[in-house]
Amino acid sequence: MAVKQEAELYGPVKSFFEQRGYEVKSEIMHCDLVAIKPDGEMLIVEMKKTFNLALLLQGVERLRICDYVVLAVERNRKKSGSHNQRFGDLAELCRMVGLGLMTITFFKTKAPLIEMLCEPGELPRKLRRPTRQSRMIQEFKERSGDYNVGGITGHKLVTAYREKALHCACALQEHGQLAPRQVAQLTGNKRAAELLRNDYYGWFERVERGVYRLREAGVDALITYADIVNGWQAKKGVSQSREIY
Repeated sequence: MAVKQEAELYGPVKSFFEQRGYEVKSEIMHCDLVAIKPDGEMLIVEMKKTFNLALLLQGVERLRICDYVVLAVERNRKKSGSHNQRFGDLAELCRMVGLGLMTITFFKTKAPLIEMLCEPGELPRKLRRPTRQSRMIQEFKERSGDYNVGGITGHKLVTAYREKALHCACALQEHGQLAPRQVAQLTGNKRAAELLRNDYYGWFERVERGVYRLREAGVDALITYADIVNGWQAKKGVSQSREIY
C-alpha cells in the first residue's frame, strides 16, 4: 500500500527509534527527525517516499551535523522495475558514504514493517574484486585501439577477442587454408588453435583435421570491420618501412 505523503512515515520511524532508547522530536533545524539517547548520542533521520539523489545529498549534508544519519524511504512492492527495488545496491551506496538506510512497508490490515538495511557508519560489504580488475586491465592492454563509442548500445563491441578473431580471419583470407599453428605464427596469437576450434562468431570452417578456412561470414566480418583491418595494415606497413630504413 503506497503512502500519499512522506509525513505518514514519521509515526512508524519514531516508534522504531523510541524502542531503541531514543527520545524523538521532529522538524528541528529543518531535519525531519532528531533522536537523542540519555547518554547524548544523537541521530538524524531524513524521510522521502522514494530514494532519490536529493535525499542522498540531504543525508550527506546532515553528516556535517552528527555522525549518525539514517535515510528512511517507503518500500512499495507494487513498483515493479523501479530503481527503488534495488535496495541491496542502495544500501551499499549508503554504506560507502557513511549513511544508514531503512525502509517502511505499509499494509492494509497490519502494522507497518520496518527494515534496517544498514546502520549509519557500517562498513561496505562489497569489497574491490582484484580478479575483475585484473581482467579489465588485460582487456584494456590487448585492444589495439579505441574502436567503440562510450555509452552506445545496440552495437557489437570490438573486444580484444574479436580483434584476435579478425587477425585470424585476415590470415586465412590472405593465405587460404591453414593449420592452426600457421595461423598462430602469422598472427602472434598463441591461442589461435583454441579460437579457431571454438569458432565463437561462426567465421571459421574446419576443412579436415588440423586445417581451417574462412567462411562467408568471416569475409563479411572483414568487410564490416574494414576500417580496423586497414588500420592494422597501415601500421604494419609503417613498421616494415622503418625496419628497412
